[in-house]
Amino acid sequence: MAEPTDQVTVIAADTHIRGEMTFDRTARVYGKFEGKVTAKGELQIAEGASCQAEVSATKITVDGAIEGNVTAQDCVQLNNKSQLKGDIKAAKLVVAEGASLFGHCAVGPDAAKIAATPQIKTIPQQQSKPAADTTRK
Repeated sequence: MAEPTDQVTVIAADTHIRGEMTFDRTARVYGKFEGKVTAKGELQIAEGASCQAEVSATKITVDGAIEGNVTAQDCVQLNNKSQLKGDIKAAKLVVAEGASLFGHCAVGPDAAKIAATPQIKTIPQQQSKPAADTTRK
């Protein structure tokens, strides 16, 4: 049996999930999700739904609320009743009149390249200072 190409994962309105979600196609959240989302496809947050998570997907469409940083290789779309509290990195950003956005934005082709590249955190090395001479002369 061939796999359908229009497959959609749905988190129902009466559902509250905590954890890590990964998917390849499309996921639509009508309930509440907390944790981390890593996707190759599209994440849709429906009106009345909430997502408290770090989100990374190809496309992110918001009609509800997201609290957390958002990274999209293609587009983040904030529709008229949406709320996003967090930083955005995306190739494209669409913000409808009435949407709320609290955070920093990096948008454009360079932001998309950064979004597609895994981030490696480095800890800056401290410069060592010569020890003070404590001997008496």
